This record gives sequence, structure tokens and C-alpha cells, in this order.
Amino acid sequence: MENPLQADCGNCFGLCCAALPFAKSADFAINKDAGEPCPNLRTDFRCGIHTRLRQSGFPGCTVYDCFGAGQQVSQVTFGGTDWRQAPDTAQQMFAVFPVVRQLHELLWYLTQALTLRPARALHGEIRRLLEETERLTGLAPEALEKLDVAAHRQDVNVLLLRTSELVRAEAGRRKKDRRGADLIGARLRGADLRGANLRGAYLIAADLTGADLRLADLIGADLRDADLAGADLTGSFFLTQPQLNGAKGDAATRLPPALTRPAHWS
Repeated sequence: MENPLQADCGNCFGLCCAALPFAKSADFAINKDAGEPCPNLRTDFRCGIHTRLRQSGFPGCTVYDCFGAGQQVSQVTFGGTDWRQAPDTAQQMFAVFPVVRQLHELLWYLTQALTLRPARALHGEIRRLLEETERLTGLAPEALEKLDVAAHRQDVNVLLLRTSELVRAEAGRRKKDRRGADLIGARLRGADLRGANLRGAYLIAADLTGADLRLADLIGADLRDADLAGADLTGSFFLTQPQLNGAKGDAATRLPPALTRPAHWS
């Protein structure tokens, strides 16, 4: 069975390429408004420059991940009828997609939380919230448009914080709380960050070569252009594939088993 939290572009109506906006920058070669299909989107909903996105000035596309929300909205929420076949559904489909994407990201965190043995005392609560989140993904388009996803995210976050505390305690020592810290360009080569709270930390272009990030909470950490060459991320948690895709690394970078080494790493 395919992983429902893994993007399946073949069963999606190019929603990330049409529903979402982007601005001309180092990540995107052009400006595009929300609801405006990218000019590189083909009639079969595939990307016409997929194999050369980075060379064409679209590295931001290689970092993005919908956590399976694309196929959920395309095949389940809208029953397999695409926005080109039924143009009257386009506006609603594009509005629903970001909501479901947030729910699927929460499902990813909750699913991982259930694998973290130090937090097993919370597994019952985690499982109940996981089931509720799954229920929300199955709502009708009209209900999804009205859903207070921020409130639901807050409920999930409270439980994930409790999970984090239990897991990081396994490091056996109290680490400095770096939650939301400005570590842009920080020199952290070889740093001992075991059990660190790096939730939402700004680690853009930070030097983390050879750093020890075991048992570190990396939820929401901005790792764009961070150098993870030789770093040890085994046992780190709430780290996602998009975060890795935005970072730099090499063959010596040690990753959690659920994640894959990005193709652009040296």
C-alpha cells in the first residue's frame, strides 16, 4: 500500500503548481499569483521542466512537499474530477488544498510521535488526535473551507511539545532551549546538540558540519542552505523531507531511516 502521506504527483491535478503563489526570488524565476497555473505545468498536470528545475531557477519547487495532500484533494475530496474538466470547482479546490496540506503535515508528525518509545505514555492521546485529524481530512470541500485549522494545529502542538520533552530527556542532560533562536549563519561545526530544542530555529546557512543532532527536536527549523555535511541526525525527530531538501549535505550525513538523501547533495 502506498504511503498516503507521501506525494503521489501522478494522482494529483498539479495543485501545488496552480493553487499556490510564489514570488520571483532565489527560489523562483518568476512571479505567480495563487490560482494561476505555472507556465511550466503541462496539460497532463506534470511539470515540463521537472528534471531541470534547479538549473531553470526553480529550486523552491524541489524543496516543497505536500505530504500527500495533492492526491487526497484531487481523488478523494473532489472525486477525481480535475479543475480543467470542471472550471467551476477550481477556486474551491485551490482554497481547500492548503488546508488539507496542513492537516497532512500534522498527520506526519503525529504518526512519527507514535514511533517514539520515550513518549509511549502519550501514545493513547496521540492516537486519538491522529484519528481526529484523519477524520478532518475527509470532510466535504465546504467544511474544509470553514475549518479552523489553526486551532486544531494548536491542539496538536501542545501534545507534540509534551512528546518532545519526553524524547529529549533521553539525552540525559539539560540542554539550552534554542526554540525559535536566530542562528542564521551560525558557526556550529562539530557542535554537541544532542537533545536540543531547535523548534522553529532559524538555521539558514548555518555551519552544522559534523554536528551531533541526535535526539534533537527539529520541528519547523529553517534549514535552508544549512551545511549538514557529516552531521549525525539519527534519532532526531520531527524532521521532514522538505527541510532536508532545502539543506546541504553529503554522503557522510547520517539521516533518520524514514528520510532520504536529497539528489542534489554532493
